[in-house]
Amino acid sequence: MFRQPPENPAVLAILAGSFNPPTRAHLALAEAGLTEAPEVLFVLPRLLPHKTFEGVGFAGRLQMLEAATTAQPRYSIAVSERGLFLDIARECREVFGSTVAVKFLCGRDAAERAVHWNYGRPGAFLEMLGEFELLVASRGGAFQPPAEMRQRIHALVLPPGYDEVSATEVRERIARSEPWEHLVPEAIVPLVRKLYRVG
Repeated sequence: MFRQPPENPAVLAILAGSFNPPTRAHLALAEAGLTEAPEVLFVLPRLLPHKTFEGVGFAGRLQMLEAATTAQPRYSIAVSERGLFLDIARECREVFGSTVAVKFLCGRDAAERAVHWNYGRPGAFLEMLGEFELLVASRGGAFQPPAEMRQRIHALVLPPGYDEVSATEVRERIARSEPWEHLVPEAIVPLVRKLYRVG
């Protein structure tokens, strides 16, 4: 834990990601998560299941995450050794206790990856949902979970205007020398310039 809640919450919303870099969409997801839980925990996995650490390394991403979230006392930060939702949920229960209800915040794209990922055997993700829930924000369309998962996957309402906000868009705009500052939290603009060698 890099920044821990003052007390163990009964319900914990978790936003896990690669944060390359953190964006305004990440913070919008977290703010929406505060309507579902008293605390949002940002988790940066050391091992990413769907991608690798390229460009800015682990320490730089953690530095940006800390700067992006410091103004909100209900945001905490942790590092997970592994990146699957199940791994993170179990690590969190080691810290917050076995009874904490875990709810992962994600966009439609991340939910589709998680639900349809090949875990090595049929029905694996449905079993995992016994240990956590998903709160899914619409990004380029609403997510329609499989019927057997609808008790554990719910819609998360975001204000409009975040469909095109992504870390990929930030990096591509930087590469094209186009404006990108409006896509990230103001607090991390200087860090992004330094870490991504803008200019």
